[in-house]
Amino acid sequence: MSANNVYLKHARYGKDLVRVMRVYKEGNVQNCTELTVRLLLEGDIETSYTKADNSVVVATDTCKNTVNILTKRSANVDNIEVFGQEICEHVLKQYAHISGAFVDIIKHKWTRLIVDGKPHPHSFVRDGEDIQTTSVHHLRAGNKITITSGLQKLLVLKTTGSAFHGFYRDEYTTLEDTYDRIFSTAVDAKWTFTSTSGVVLRNINYPAIHAGVRQITCDTFAKDDSASVQATLYLMQQQILARYPDVAEISYALPNKHYVGVDMTKFNIDNKGKNMSVYHPQADPSGLITATTARKQANL
Repeated sequence: MSANNVYLKHARYGKDLVRVMRVYKEGNVQNCTELTVRLLLEGDIETSYTKADNSVVVATDTCKNTVNILTKRSANVDNIEVFGQEICEHVLKQYAHISGAFVDIIKHKWTRLIVDGKPHPHSFVRDGEDIQTTSVHHLRAGNKITITSGLQKLLVLKTTGSAFHGFYRDEYTTLEDTYDRIFSTAVDAKWTFTSTSGVVLRNINYPAIHAGVRQITCDTFAKDDSASVQATLYLMQQQILARYPDVAEISYALPNKHYVGVDMTKFNIDNKGKNMSVYHPQADPSGLITATTARKQANL
């Protein structure tokens, strides 16, 4: 194939897996935030691919250094949506030939230890693998910013209060109706914000939304007499959109982590129905329930 018949359709590059820990010291009390950051760039960089022209390349090592230096300078590292905006803004001011900056941040969990009944001033524990995330995209054209935040790896389980029956049946169906079952999932939620204005987006209370989404997710999971994962998921989404007007839409992906009753009939032991108390955690296959719920556009 001739080189004249191909073209560079899209290019983006940068530094991935930049790990940083920021410690803030306020008298005797210290706070810490651990992040994993990806910083990618777009712009007038085509010749670096097509002409071996490195003069347009902001080195990926420079991207790493940028994250480290801004982590040192920023007062907002713990507020990952604002910190992501700061990184993007710096990149677009620093490099005139870069047209877009794209930052993905994972915030790792560190919870202050309670020692002798009181919060310890400088000691923390990782009491779960759930993480907060954000993706901040900033385009020079129109100064447009889009932010998508998330909650991932939140593992929840309840031993009753969940059923699944009345589903569609055909010649391939073997699943029996269930009126009481274990319900477990690893929550993966993502939400986007209504505004694309930097002025507006700098002033949203992101930590409150992160905390609220987690609380609504956990409370609804526990309290809902679940007819299905789908119904419980949608109930979560409705409450989040009702509480937080800055959120435009929210998506969930909920894998159904199955716990199957162990068959003990060969031992003349009843472990079925109301007498079921021993289960086998089934790694796979698993159901996967997803949905995105958004606000309806107002009629003009």
